[in-house]
Amino acid sequence: MCVELLHIGKITLYGYGAMIALGAVLCFVLACTRAKKYYIDPDMIFNAGFIGIICGIIGAKVMYWIVEIKDIIQDPGMMFRDLGGGFVVYGGLVVGILTPIVYFRIKKTSAIDKLELAIPSISLAQGFGRIGCFLAGCCYGKAAPAGAWYGVTFPENSMALSGVPLIPTQLISSACDFLLCAFLLFYTRRQKARGSILALYMILYSVGRFLIEFLRDDPRGSVGALSTSQFLSLFAAGAGVIILLIALKLKLKPLHVLAEEAAAEDNKSTEE
Repeated sequence: MCVELLHIGKITLYGYGAMIALGAVLCFVLACTRAKKYYIDPDMIFNAGFIGIICGIIGAKVMYWIVEIKDIIQDPGMMFRDLGGGFVVYGGLVVGILTPIVYFRIKKTSAIDKLELAIPSISLAQGFGRIGCFLAGCCYGKAAPAGAWYGVTFPENSMALSGVPLIPTQLISSACDFLLCAFLLFYTRRQKARGSILALYMILYSVGRFLIEFLRDDPRGSVGALSTSQFLSLFAAGAGVIILLIALKLKLKPLHVLAEEAAAEDNKSTEE
């Protein structure tokens, strides 16, 4: 873990921000590169992604304020005391996905195919974001069993408890995000119906997040016996199941079939 990566004069490069930036860049690179392969306008993907990231950050911050509303009522100043920290992923995901859909509707173009193209890239960015959490020490886990090889002791200047080996929940989350990205890229070439990529992302991410929450020990909101993220995971997974059932029923042509048809049409035009 490394809260501060680099110092250049009065400028400090923080590990969390660096990983967020790296994840965003690679997210754009992957999505725009794949867009060409699937005959989708890369510029439109870039524009939608930019809007989604900006609005997603705002959404994640607003969701954090909602989760911490009791403390904010007692101390309103905490809303603006640390604008660079305090985010809830689900708030970012919901707003970050809905705003590009609105953008595509304004552009009068199909949203589902472009959204499905971008979903694996979102998971990739999340993976790097969780590495940033590890470097900063936020989202930390419970104390690891005595002598456990995987226990990580954070320094005093991090956000995590120091002096006690903790379960590296941030790295576990990161690994799950990268695996989910790889799976969705693999599945894209074999999907049966458009809409299933979005659905599987929602289901698998929610299940993983729900389970990992049991290992976390950082201060965060709760709904009854569940953490806020676990509570939201139930709704996200349920919505994913509904979307999957609808997608399988409608049987819309998957991305790889649309790409094959576009390639055949392009070759036909070239021959003529």
